[in-house]
Order: sequence, then C-alpha cells, then structure tokens
Amino acid sequence: MRRKPHLRNHIAVLPCDGAGKEVVPEAIKVLSAAGAELEFQDYDVNADQYLRSGQPIPAAVWSDLQKADAILFGAVGDPRVDDAAYLAGVLLRLRFELDLYVNLRPAKLYDDRLSPLRREDRRKIDLLIVRENTEGLYVGMGGRFKKGTEQEVAVQEDLNTYLGVTRILDYAFQAAKGEVVMVDKANAMTYAGALWQQQWKAVAKKHPKIKTRHLYVDAAAMQLVRDPTQFEVIVTGNLFGDILSDLTAELIGGMGIAPSGNINPESKRGLFEPVHGTAPDIAGRGVVNPIGAILSASMMVRHLGHNEMANAIEGAVESAIRAGECTRDLGGSLSTHEVGDAVAKRLKD
Repeated sequence: MRRKPHLRNHIAVLPCDGAGKEVVPEAIKVLSAAGAELEFQDYDVNADQYLRSGQPIPAAVWSDLQKADAILFGAVGDPRVDDAAYLAGVLLRLRFELDLYVNLRPAKLYDDRLSPLRREDRRKIDLLIVRENTEGLYVGMGGRFKKGTEQEVAVQEDLNTYLGVTRILDYAFQAAKGEVVMVDKANAMTYAGALWQQQWKAVAKKHPKIKTRHLYVDAAAMQLVRDPTQFEVIVTGNLFGDILSDLTAELIGGMGIAPSGNINPESKRGLFEPVHGTAPDIAGRGVVNPIGAILSASMMVRHLGHNEMANAIEGAVESAIRAGECTRDLGGSLSTHEVGDAVAKRLKD
C-alpha cells in the first residue's frame, strides 16, 4: 500500500558510470512507489565529463553536493580512463572531504537459496560491518622510489589516528544491541594495532551492557565462513572492512545484492551506493542487478529518519527475491528494469 508522505529532502543523484546508470533509476522508481517525497537532482559526474574537462567533480557541482541532505550514488569507473585520479577525485574525495567516516555494510540473507553455505541456520545471517572509512591505507600516503627499475621500492602508509579509531569504535557500540566484535591484525601490525587495542578497551568500558570479542582478521574470515550467524556487529579498519564486507556479500547472494552507506553521524551527511561497481562486462545489457542500489536507497531514507519507509522497501525486496522475481545472478530471468518494477509493484499494492 502507498505510504504516508514525509517531509521533503534534497537528494543529489550521481549515477556516474556503467552499471550505476542502470541501477540508480530503479532505486528512484522504488522510492517513488514507496511514497517518498524527495527532491532529486541529477549531476553530470562521470567519465564523459571527466574526459571533456579533466575535473572529476566540477567546482559548481561540489558546492551543491556539500548542501545535499544525502547523495544517491551509482558506481564510478570506466575502461577509457586509466587514471587513478578519477576514482580518487570522485568517490574518495566525497568520503574524505565530507568526512563520511562510517562505512556501513549490512549483510542479511533474504532467501536460503542465495547462500553458498550448506547449513540449516544460514537464514539467520543478519550482521553489520562498521568500517572506518577515511583513514588506513586508502589515504594514499606513500610513494615509489626508483620507479621502473629493478631496485624499485614501493611504500604505502597505513594511517590511524586517535580520533579516527575512537569515533568508529564509538559508532559500532551505538549500532549494536548485543555484541560488538573488533577485528584487527595487532599481532603483525604492532603500532596501528596497539592504538586500536588501546581504544577498543577504553570505549568498551563505556558500554558495559554490550558484549565484546576480539578477532584477528584471518580468524574473523574463517569464522564468517564457518558460521556467520554468530556475528551482529563487526568493527574494523578501512582495508580489513573492505575485504570482509565483500566476503559477507557473497554469503548472502553476491555483490549485486549488497548495499552500503557512507555517513557522518554528527553532520548527518550521507552517501549511499551499491557495492558492485560499474560492471563493464555486463553494463548496458539490462541484466545488472538493481537490488543493491534499491537497498542502498532504503538505507538512505532510514538515515533521513523514515524508518517505516525503509522497512517497507526492504520487505518488498525480500518478497520479490523469494518469489524468484530477480535477475539471473539470483536465479531469476528478469531484466534490471523488470526487477525494479517487481519491487515497486509490491509497494503500490
């Protein structure tokens, strides 16, 4: 049924490249079917624009993005652009300069048939990875010495700050109801690990009602494969969060179904995106799975305070998946557009 209208928010829409151009319109279609009264503004941020101007994000667009209530993002990257500055100038700039220090990667299994695990309890997979999003190896500190020679030395710095580590741990405890598992590699990364361990213990003391557990990242990966239902909230750094969240995505049906949110809890800014990337091998053929983008849109409206709407969208997605109304990667036969229609129809009925 149609939902009660909500206050209007301004949403900046950046489909960007490849599969992003196909899935973002389906997410907007579903939001409209759910009764979302949102103001959508599309922006010309993509490889075509970059090849014309040399600017990943034009100055006028950047000014608007800073004012938006949220950003609905597709995917960035194009085979024509062999330049790391493009990716860094779009997605990493948005994450770093808007200080979207929390990356949220939920993993919920909507139907048994989607998981590669062969366990009776796999339907109970429902966990959240809270990934530090503005530090670690992704800041780009380092360099290459004697580049192109047999004596070349490459250095990549792993940046961890007291503020960055503390605030992501704080958020994880706020997100948890029962237990938080902190993941690091302190036995090998002794300096960064010592800071994480120190602040983990300090923050945990402020949340005595929440159970805590620590795992090294290799052990965490093994435990996720053995029994992902044991986890509620996992908190970790940028690199390990990137890797583990892709693993959890595969446990629930693959990258096509995985949503994500990049948020700043204090400023309330947020960027929401599917994690499947531009998928150049299948983009433009109408077979890309839009579920990741639709669930990212659900995360966006929840972030904006519309919990009932977010629940309705998630329920419609689950209903469509269980009915087999999905793309080929989930065992169905529908096109990208038809999956969007199937989810939207459930919200209109």
